[in-house]
Amino acid sequence: MGGTFDPPHQGHLLAASEVLHHLDLERVMFVPAGDPWQKHTVAPAEDRFLMTVLATESHARFEVSRVEIDRSGPTYTADTMETLHDFYGGEVELTFIAGADTVIGMGTWEKLDRLSQLAEVAAVSRARIDLADIDPGPGWPKIHVVEMPEVAISSTEIRERVRKSLPIAYLVPPAVAAYIAEHGLYQGERNSDG
Repeated sequence: MGGTFDPPHQGHLLAASEVLHHLDLERVMFVPAGDPWQKHTVAPAEDRFLMTVLATESHARFEVSRVEIDRSGPTYTADTMETLHDFYGGEVELTFIAGADTVIGMGTWEKLDRLSQLAEVAAVSRARIDLADIDPGPGWPKIHVVEMPEVAISSTEIRERVRKSLPIAYLVPPAVAAYIAEHGLYQGERNSDG
């Protein structure tokens, strides 16, 4: 499951759990973006990685990879899938998990044709996203649509609440809330991507 995880929240965990169940996956690997080419992140990559570890530590079938954090330069999903494919071998089937809003924009992605050779995609439905807008073009990977209960939580909202000194309990796991407070993350952030 790729994302900036800036910060990781209960919606990310619910989405991973739903895909794990509906597609009968062995496990879900969270892959925090290192230097995402289409997004500006607020927290440093290492903080986002550590928060994701804290968010997932209580689920035996969730794990977190440093594959994008440790790569220098811009990160592309196809490169990450290729690295994971090479590491785990060809017999492992990979599924890239992303929100439906992200999947709708896949037509602009670099190396989309390579991604389609390496992995299928699980598009997790979110509130305010019309799944009919997912119209795979030539070279797109196979897409599984996984609907989940509507959860109105976003990383943008959480960062804004922290900036305004509002509580984030129940929006993020307790260990993530503690990490944010201890490291003073998002205190001065105003405008950024979700």
